[in-house]
Amino acid sequence: MCSNFRPRLILASASPRRQKLLKQIGLDFEIIPSSIDETVPPGVAPDVAAVKLAENKAIDVARRLKDGIVIAADTVVALDDSILGKPKDEEEARKMLERLSGRWHRVFTGIAVIDSSSSKKVTDYEESRVKFKNLSSVEIENYIRTGEPMDKAGAYGIQGKGALLVEKIEGCYYNIVGLPLFRLSLVLSHFGVKIL
Repeated sequence: MCSNFRPRLILASASPRRQKLLKQIGLDFEIIPSSIDETVPPGVAPDVAAVKLAENKAIDVARRLKDGIVIAADTVVALDDSILGKPKDEEEARKMLERLSGRWHRVFTGIAVIDSSSSKKVTDYEESRVKFKNLSSVEIENYIRTGEPMDKAGAYGIQGKGALLVEKIEGCYYNIVGLPLFRLSLVLSHFGVKIL
């Protein structure tokens, strides 16, 4: 029986959500978070921003290694063409949730994978659409009080209590959580990594 090729894998993220998703599909990996500035320059399209940030994270970690395949991702929430990052404080979270209330928005996750020994690099991204229910001011305040919005793009996490804000989605659920597993499997296949 042929065993699947499993090189050293490194996740360039301290995100517990991304770690959980990689474990869910049975990957063994190390964690070496990147230390790049995640500020998105104004005027950059959300899909381009997500891929560029993921690429910068992967490059940052791959430069520190002699071997290993580095996996990096970055998730961007966009309302119209406006990127909603992680809120700086509760007031910014409140404004984001008010803007998202009752509307469709898009979630992009950029993926970058680099083989640190050969510098081979592959990037891609996934896009999903999310529709919020109409939120009352009380629901927004109650959600902010959970603390959940504070470290998440767009001020919500669909995998937590933020699921109660989401009326429907179109596309990949795991993309909205922060790591589109199917898209990642396609990218990893370029490096000979077969998960199934």
